[in-house]
Amino acid sequence: MQYKTLYAALGVLLVTAACASRRAGEPLKPGFNLFSKQQDIQLGQEAAAQVNREFQVVQNQWLQDYIDRVGRRLAASPSAAQSGFPFSFTLLNAKEVNAFALPGGPTFVFTGLIEATETEGELAGVLAHEIAHVVLRHGTNQVSKATLIQLPAEVAGVAVGQGTIGQIVQLGLGVGLNGLFLSYSREAENQADALGAHIMAEAGYNPIEMARFFEKLEARGGPGVPQFLSSHPSPGNRVKAVEAEIQTMPPRMYGFNTGQFQQARQLVAQLPPPPRQQAVR
Repeated sequence: MQYKTLYAALGVLLVTAACASRRAGEPLKPGFNLFSKQQDIQLGQEAAAQVNREFQVVQNQWLQDYIDRVGRRLAASPSAAQSGFPFSFTLLNAKEVNAFALPGGPTFVFTGLIEATETEGELAGVLAHEIAHVVLRHGTNQVSKATLIQLPAEVAGVAVGQGTIGQIVQLGLGVGLNGLFLSYSREAENQADALGAHIMAEAGYNPIEMARFFEKLEARGGPGVPQFLSSHPSPGNRVKAVEAEIQTMPPRMYGFNTGQFQQARQLVAQLPPPPRQQAVR
């Protein structure tokens, strides 16, 4: 009975998701999820420990404080803070133009992203987008759907109840972080853009900088397309969509800036090269 009920629920979910078309300004809420919010936090902490083993954390406290300062300003916005997740922000010495956030809030920024952005608003846009993925619980939402599709319902319940990355991977739900948490659908990207725009606006940054930076990355094309875009597929005209979202927001004055972005770029340029070529797997 439980088996049939779960699969019936999944069928309704998929039909609803396919038919739904959110309009700018409409509320954004987390979707279907087999995991509790506490399990999001547990999974994120386990995955973060793996990241810290595989990547070189930047050993410059000023740079770490800078990333933390920008990130925490965004995480303190009402649209992000209401999630209750304990966000953290860490700078990794890696040349890829990339950033990612794990379930529950651990967020990682590659030094290559700082080199690729031209303003603090662009950097804040990527962080806001990643924070939005966490708030909307996109990582465990996707694992939840994959669990029901790939495993018998009773086994899925055991996997989620155990709640560790190693056990879920062994049951065939992905290989490494990308397979579990970091490869999103276009619909998830659209939602993260929309909520990220609200997070940016509430923090004093101009949300349009997020969309323009993403489109700048997309314009690069070819084999050099950043890894970020392979796991964050374009949902379409991001600038147009974010502009429509901005029109639904209360009037605000944008232009917040720590005034430290250029110093951060200079310090990143002085860092030693990473010990080896690294990639989120």
